Amino acid sequence: MATIELRDIWHSYDLAAGKTENPKYAVQDINITYENGSAIALLGPSGCGKTTLLEIISGLRVPTRGQVLFDGEDVTQLTARKRHIAQVFQFPVVYESMSVYGNIAFPLQNDGMERSQISKRVHEVAEILEITNLLNLSVGRLTPADKQKVSLGRGIVRPDTAAVLLDEPLTVIDPKAQWGLRRKLKQVQKELNFTMIYVTHDQHEALTFAEEVTVMDVGNICQVATPKVLHEEPENTFVGFFIGSPGMNLFDIDVSDGKTVRFDGTSISVPQDITEKLLSAKGKLTLGIRPEYIKTFSSEEKDCISGKVKLVEDNGAYQIVTTVFGDINIKSRAEESLKIKEGDTSWLQLQQDKLKFFNEGRRIDFN
Repeated sequence: MATIELRDIWHSYDLAAGKTENPKYAVQDINITYENGSAIALLGPSGCGKTTLLEIISGLRVPTRGQVLFDGEDVTQLTARKRHIAQVFQFPVVYESMSVYGNIAFPLQNDGMERSQISKRVHEVAEILEITNLLNLSVGRLTPADKQKVSLGRGIVRPDTAAVLLDEPLTVIDPKAQWGLRRKLKQVQKELNFTMIYVTHDQHEALTFAEEVTVMDVGNICQVATPKVLHEEPENTFVGFFIGSPGMNLFDIDVSDGKTVRFDGTSISVPQDITEKLLSAKGKLTLGIRPEYIKTFSSEEKDCISGKVKLVEDNGAYQIVTTVFGDINIKSRAEESLKIKEGDTSWLQLQQDKLKFFNEGRRIDFN
């Protein structure tokens, strides 16, 4: 178990390949610390640099610049084995010719551990992973989910494991089995108190697994926060839109009259202290609000803005209603009982204390 610190990490595949003219960077200016025993998710779209960062942490890749420290010790040039890192990849990495027991025991046998101690440790890990009944089976007979448990077991069986890194571990798992395996990963992390870093592009996986989520985009860290903070206080428009299903409504606004927020011919009244701060801002202003903080009505109500319904999506427990205001689409979450259809007029009431404002993509703090 270890505290992992990344200091001024940059990495360029161009430079690694000897291309020095206008090199592109997969990750840049990364400075972050993951405390010992924490459950972390690295979340972002494909190509944002999260797997590169994971490889740098594991020792599979040496960064172009910067340092990786475990418990304060510089391990930048050490291999994954010397860092005592366990890794679980998208596709289960197992030895098909061996039994489940043989797979989990293999690292301990290589370390020269006594047979009795190997047996004890393998059974301890198998019990935690709930695969004791599979120990004598050939790995080739297992489901992908059970193979992934075996892969994890082989990674955590060493008593000196410093951290567990998981790169999209549920990719090939049947959707019905994903929830159970994710629950088991979280349980193992808490029970053994490992530093566990989980890489995924799936926000549901990240937000339900991690105590803290690192959101990345185009090689940069956008925000590091708890799932609740990411939802309620996104640092920028990317996090606002990327987190949530659907994501935050975002649209450009004008406040030149000093009294209201206007967008595409529609006005919203906001407190004077907000308009004053918005007037002092330089550059593009954007308003953001999540669909769940917009009430939808099928008839005129007080303090509402009205538009035409473009789309109604029935999700069973609720509806997502898309209302058009000129060139702007606003999504709201409505009760399943609301009778509304495409082409109708809808009235939207935006919850004032949930409005977020951004200046050139960065959230404005009104405190």
